[in-house]
Amino acid sequence: MAKVEEIEHEEEQNIEKRVRKKGKHDKPKPWDDDPNIDRWTVEKFDPAWNPTGLLATSEFSTLFPQYREKYLQDCWPTIESALKEYGIACKLNLVKGSMTVKTTMKTRDPFIVIKARDLIKLLSRSVPAPQAIKILDDEMQCDIIKIGNLVRNKERFVKRRQRLVGPNSSTLKALEILTSCYILVQGSTVAAMGSWKGLKQIRKIVEDCVQNKLHPVYHIKALMIKKELMKDPALATESWDRFLPTFKKKNVQQKKPKSKEKKPYTPFPPPQPPSKIDLQLESGEYFMSDKKKSEKKWQEKQEKQTEKSTENKRKRDASFLPPEEPVNNNKSTNSEDGKSDINELTNSLKSKTKELKKQKKTHERVNAEDYIDAPSAEPSKKKSKKNRD
Repeated sequence: MAKVEEIEHEEEQNIEKRVRKKGKHDKPKPWDDDPNIDRWTVEKFDPAWNPTGLLATSEFSTLFPQYREKYLQDCWPTIESALKEYGIACKLNLVKGSMTVKTTMKTRDPFIVIKARDLIKLLSRSVPAPQAIKILDDEMQCDIIKIGNLVRNKERFVKRRQRLVGPNSSTLKALEILTSCYILVQGSTVAAMGSWKGLKQIRKIVEDCVQNKLHPVYHIKALMIKKELMKDPALATESWDRFLPTFKKKNVQQKKPKSKEKKPYTPFPPPQPPSKIDLQLESGEYFMSDKKKSEKKWQEKQEKQTEKSTENKRKRDASFLPPEEPVNNNKSTNSEDGKSDINELTNSLKSKTKELKKQKKTHERVNAEDYIDAPSAEPSKKKSKKNRD
């Protein structure tokens, strides 16, 4: 037992010696503080880095919709020539409706097959071939956002997808300019191409729009403000929350669905509707001969025809009938107004005639001698007395 304990103790000491200290090799390197080195740049692949090629072949295939068949058939030579530069073989199968890319003995870049896989994915999602070929560049990335399963109602999905596109695709163009990415909305997917930063922004905007969290216009406003703030180097280390607008979602009152009145519960099933034979038995048609049945059908047909013809004739004659003249309900009021006007005229004429008669009488009584100067005062007094009398 003592020997076993000694052996275990020695093993524990050896394990303690083998344990390496954390950060043993995390020592400052001479190139850590070198300002000439840019660690964010992606260096272009040099075939000299992998002169022997790949050990195994990698293959990717994807299906495409039938409406893309003719376009892919026309532009396939350009895709083949673009992939041939990188040593990738591609195949278009029109029977199965699939596209396949795989590595060859000439392939040197191991990651180019992933780029080729993204190329055929974009082509199947209706991205034009000249635009899709740009994905083969190292600085270009792609993201295919699935939006079909985010909304259940189809009508709502169509409205929100149109909201993302905007009138005359103005919203989509604004997003492309601000994020410097290519965006294509097709069916239940949104295909985007650009830098990682732009793709992250687009995914957030698309999901918020389809899930009805925030309208794309508010995202565009925030992106425009950020673009202006990026120009100021003094704000690089500060928080931009005070400059960015905050949008609160307003709950719009929706129409409440009409609740159906619940019928009282009965354990018995509803009565069975009468069959065709039962209806014939009730009417007595079941016991009629074939000749009488045909006569009855013919008679019903004739009645329907006569009803239809009379209805059509009535419609035709309706166009020749003169329109009804509007009835003047104001006749009585007009007559009353007219009578009152006549009475006023007569009264005014009577008053005028009376005035004229008075004037004539006054003219008759006037003496010319009253207006002539008298030679003495006495006769004038007499005259005045006479006038007074």
